[in-house]
Amino acid sequence: MTQLTLVIGNKNYSSWSLRPWLVMKQFGLEFEEIRIPLYTPESTSQLQLYSASGKVPVLLHDQVTVWDSLAICEYLAETFSHLPCWPENKLARALARSISAEMHSGFQNLRQNMPMNCRNKYPGKGLALGVQKDINRITDIWEECQQSFGVNGQFLFGDFTIADAMFAPVVMRFIAYDVALDAISRNYVKAIYELPAMQEWITSAKREMEVISKFEFS
Repeated sequence: MTQLTLVIGNKNYSSWSLRPWLVMKQFGLEFEEIRIPLYTPESTSQLQLYSASGKVPVLLHDQVTVWDSLAICEYLAETFSHLPCWPENKLARALARSISAEMHSGFQNLRQNMPMNCRNKYPGKGLALGVQKDINRITDIWEECQQSFGVNGQFLFGDFTIADAMFAPVVMRFIAYDVALDAISRNYVKAIYELPAMQEWITSAKREMEVISKFEFS
């Protein structure tokens, strides 16, 4: 099968890039990674070489170009249907798709006031109007999924699925801003954070800063 290529942005900031990247890593899909620094004068022109949207992430596979995190994850689930990207149980799968879509389109207060940052910590910051409401909704989702379908595993539906990848950037936000959480949510944050693939992403995010520093002071 033709090589998969995933175009992503800075690992420290690009929460959208993290989602399909984590799915591909967790399910053992081999792929080439093209990282394009965001927020530079050249970013848009470089991104438009791969997608007319000018945004990351972008998946390239054969003659297919897929952009948008959730669309990429759905394409992977369809293309590699032997992989358990979604829960097998129909009710669980419906819930997993619903919460993934809610994550994809919602929680704007959290996104705007607690942007993902894998390198730095901001305890006590970001709790602007509406943020706690978003946090409460997210933790309610986690509790509902784990109690209904995830009691035999560490993740929302027991084993890792696309739904967990959709919430992985939230985990990084909760860690960076030291958000107070209940025991169920703390355990879930720990499970996602300790995934070897997540640690690989975080290590790369920290190295991005090292590369910038070396360039600036060389």
